Amino acid sequence: MKKPLLVFIGLRYLRARSANQYVSFVAFASVLGVMLGVAALIVVLSVMNGFENELRDRLLSMSSHASISSREGIANNAELAAELTAQPGVEAVAPFIELEAMLSTGRELGGAILTGIDPAAERVLTSVSEHIISGSYDSLQSGSANVLLGIGLARQLDVLTGDKITLLVPQRRAPAEAGGNGSFSSVIRSFTVTGIFEMGLQDHDSVRALIHLDDAADLAGMSGRVGGLRIRVSDIFAAPSIMQSWQTDSVLAENLKVSDWTIENASYFRAVRIEKIMMALLLSLIIGVAAFNIVASLVMVVTEKRGGIAILRTLGCSRRTIIGIFVFQGTVIGWLGCLCGIALGVYLSLNIATLAPALESLFGFQFMPGDVYYLTSLPADLHWTDVLGTSITVLVITMLATLYPASRAASVEPSEVLRYE
Repeated sequence: MKKPLLVFIGLRYLRARSANQYVSFVAFASVLGVMLGVAALIVVLSVMNGFENELRDRLLSMSSHASISSREGIANNAELAAELTAQPGVEAVAPFIELEAMLSTGRELGGAILTGIDPAAERVLTSVSEHIISGSYDSLQSGSANVLLGIGLARQLDVLTGDKITLLVPQRRAPAEAGGNGSFSSVIRSFTVTGIFEMGLQDHDSVRALIHLDDAADLAGMSGRVGGLRIRVSDIFAAPSIMQSWQTDSVLAENLKVSDWTIENASYFRAVRIEKIMMALLLSLIIGVAAFNIVASLVMVVTEKRGGIAILRTLGCSRRTIIGIFVFQGTVIGWLGCLCGIALGVYLSLNIATLAPALESLFGFQFMPGDVYYLTSLPADLHWTDVLGTSITVLVITMLATLYPASRAASVEPSEVLRYE
């Protein structure tokens, strides 16, 4: 089967041994640069995807997919919970009361977000019960005055299971029209630390404390009411649309505030997305350098092959054919580097869990310090859409890089070149 002329000549130019060894070196450096750039982009995007997944899992390990709350409290919470559980896509509903509190041991003092939960319902909703490192989750009983602390908060207060702590909870008095003055008072209770949990995220471990729902209602003066309902759905990505549909279809009363995990944790995922974009842009500079190498190598080939180009022109080759020869040559360099980069990047992404520890022990540093990222290993989640997007971007860049040297080749005047041959 005969090859098209531009393919045949383009391959001849690629395979031919150049009289100037520097041209061959620059071409090799171009392939290597494209390969390293593609591989680095694929690995970094996979790691950032894995980091985002890990962050989402840890954030949702102690919080719900969605929540409904009211400042006045929800009185008919059992009926509402039953109604919401029957809605499509809902797996579990659990009541909660969330308070801000000061915790004191007499020696140490710390602020905390105090959450009252129904232990049985919460076991289905979150994974807190699976992350108890000391004590017992089942110690949370109605009226027991027991509390579970995050490990960071326990360290701050310097307490262990069995120790006593004092909870100070601000409580708003009734407004003037209800016979009060609207000021705040403090409710002080003594609780026993009966468990310590570690969720692996500082925002949970350093400020979260759990007590029984009835104890929280007593502290908040919300007898017979709860602060809201937390909801778990079968598809976490459908949570925003489910909440929106409930509001649109008037499933919920107008005084209820609706939220979901994408709203409550928006700042976390915005930061991850920005970091992912910035790292991709920075690593794209490697591909940019490789593209300049392609330009340089093709320009040197054009200079070296001026005589051959002039002969091709005299034999009837059009300017378009000459442009096609060098565009094809540069595209082959880009394709070769891109394919090698994809193979290397996919291999590293799929095996990073085993390769990262070996590199950490070899060079004596951690890729993901636990005190910064709250992770001790590099997570990776390879998305083939990232691989495809990276490949298309690289191929477009390398193809554009061939246009200048190709246009220079097409501008060669046979009469001027062959006059001195």
